[in-house]
Amino acid sequence: MSFTRRNLLLLAAAIGIAVGPTAAYAADVLNVGAYPTNPPFEYKNESGTFEGFEVDIVNEAAKRIGMITEIADLGFQALFAATTSKRIDVAISSITITPERLKSQAFTQPYYDSDMGIAAKADSPIKTEADLKGKIIGVLSGSTGEAWTKQHQEADGFSEVKGYDTQQNLLLDLSAGRVDAAVSDVPGLEYSFTRMKDLAVKERIKTGEQYGLMMAQDHPLLGKLNDALTAMKKDGTLAAIHKKWFGSDAPADSSTVKEMPMPKA
Repeated sequence: MSFTRRNLLLLAAAIGIAVGPTAAYAADVLNVGAYPTNPPFEYKNESGTFEGFEVDIVNEAAKRIGMITEIADLGFQALFAATTSKRIDVAISSITITPERLKSQAFTQPYYDSDMGIAAKADSPIKTEADLKGKIIGVLSGSTGEAWTKQHQEADGFSEVKGYDTQQNLLLDLSAGRVDAAVSDVPGLEYSFTRMKDLAVKERIKTGEQYGLMMAQDHPLLGKLNDALTAMKKDGTLAAIHKKWFGSDAPADSSTVKEMPMPKA
C-alpha cells in the first residue's frame, strides 16, 4: 500500500486527535520531586503514597492553580538537576533557600523557618560544637548541614566529614557509633528521635534557614504558586497544615504565617 501526501496528512491528524486528551490532561499535572525519607516534611506511607507537611502544601498550592500533583521519588542531590532540566516542575524536601542555590534555581517565598542542630547519642559526652574536635561528623550529602560542617571543619578540628545518601543511613550509623555526631535540620532530627530514643539534639545552630518550593529559574508557574502560598497564609490554611504535622501553632512572626517576598539572587 502506497501513501500519498494526503494520506500522510490524514494519518498525522488522526494521531493528533488520539493523543489530544492525554496531552490536555498532562498539562494539568504539576510534576513534583521529593526525597522519600524526610518525615514529617515528606515520606512514603505503607501503601507507597507520599505524605507530609510539604506534600500537603504543594498539593493545596497545585489545587489552587487548577492542577493536580504527581510526586516522584528522587534522591536529595538529584532534585537540583531535575528542576534545572525541567524533568520536574517543583522540588520539595525541606530545601533551604540560599544565595548559592539562587544562582541556578528559583524559589517561592518561604513557608517554614528552621535551624540546624548537632545530634549525638543521648549518653554521649558531646554537648556543644566545641566538643566536636577530633570527631567524625556525618552529614546528608548536598545539604546545608554538609556545607556548614565543611566550612567549620578546619577551625573546629573535625577529624572527618562523612557524607550519606539518606538521612536514615546517617542516623543508623550515628546510633551504631560509626560517626560521633551528625549535623542536620532540627525538625527532621527531632521527628526521627521520637522513635530513635538513643539519639538526641545536643545543640541548636542558629542559621535562620527558610524552606520554599524550588523550581527552574524561568518556570512559568513560579509566580502562580507563589501567589497560592500567599493566599494559603492569608486564609489560615498554611497555619492549619503546620498544626496538623507539628502539633503546635506556627509562631506569629514566622514565614509559615507571614507573607514574604520571593527570594532574589
